Amino acid sequence: MKKTRVGLLVAAALCAMPAGAWAQGKKPAAGDKPAPAEAGKAAGKEAGKEAGKEAGKEAGKEGAGEGGEVAGEGGEEPGGEEPGGEEPTSDLGDICKIDPAACPKLDMNKEAAKPLKEQIYAVQQIFALRVRRFEVNPYWSFSLNDQFVSHPGPGLALNYYITNVLAVGANFNYYQPFNVDSDFNAQVRRAARVGVPLTEYNWGAALNFTYVPAYGKFAGFGDFIFHYDAYVVGGVGAISTRPIPVIDPDNRNFEWENRIAFNAGLGLRIFFNRWFAATMEVRDYVFNDKLENTEIPATQADQQKEENWYGESKLTNAVQAQVGVSIFIPFSFDYRLPK
Repeated sequence: MKKTRVGLLVAAALCAMPAGAWAQGKKPAAGDKPAPAEAGKAAGKEAGKEAGKEAGKEAGKEGAGEGGEVAGEGGEEPGGEEPGGEEPTSDLGDICKIDPAACPKLDMNKEAAKPLKEQIYAVQQIFALRVRRFEVNPYWSFSLNDQFVSHPGPGLALNYYITNVLAVGANFNYYQPFNVDSDFNAQVRRAARVGVPLTEYNWGAALNFTYVPAYGKFAGFGDFIFHYDAYVVGGVGAISTRPIPVIDPDNRNFEWENRIAFNAGLGLRIFFNRWFAATMEVRDYVFNDKLENTEIPATQADQQKEENWYGESKLTNAVQAQVGVSIFIPFSFDYRLPK
């Protein structure tokens, strides 16, 4: 009989548990009655206590333990969710409280009213600036348009760039030890009885202006990028020349004479770094040259007169190619603008 009564009390406690678990509602406000879930918990505890008193010492302890534990769980659903079925939410404002720098506050209206000052650079900076730099250009020159005698020789050019594309400078050529009148030419002249007036050069110097109209870059050998610039050059100076005695070498001996010479040319520089480049240039030196007289006077006395040695004057174009290197000083430079 006692066991029957204990079983009935335990069943009543178990029936009270789902009623508390299923009870859902709004969160209680201040002054409201406890939520049904909390009421279910309290009912479960009270039922467990009553069952313990009625069942006696042994059965009451067992029944109260089960009823209290089960009833205590009646207020929560499995999974740790809060009453009412709502999952706990995280507030992003907590991050801003911990690290205010992570959540900067911007007034979008003020930001939209600010004027735009962004600059877009469509062209890269020039690889090697030339403005306010000296160019030292040693080179070797050789003739292109004289089939009888060549005029190779070393040369040196110095330029100062007033702007990035305009320079003033000077160049000097030295020819005297390197004039070549080949033995083959002499043999041909003698065999054919043809006298061709020849001229040899001693030195040449000129003041020049250089203008750089184009510069850029190109890819070479698959993996290398080369920067280049193309330039035009022109100026005026002097050149020292004299005829080579061919018609009457036994009696004629010419002296060096200086002549006004104009020059114009095209050049190309290929940069290996920002201060060192290879140069290739073709320049035409134009001057009025005196040639040897192709006629020999009949008398020995007239042959000895120097005024009879010179023949016609001829406008000469001495076209020469120049291959060398350019060194820009100072080696480094600063851009006025960041881009």
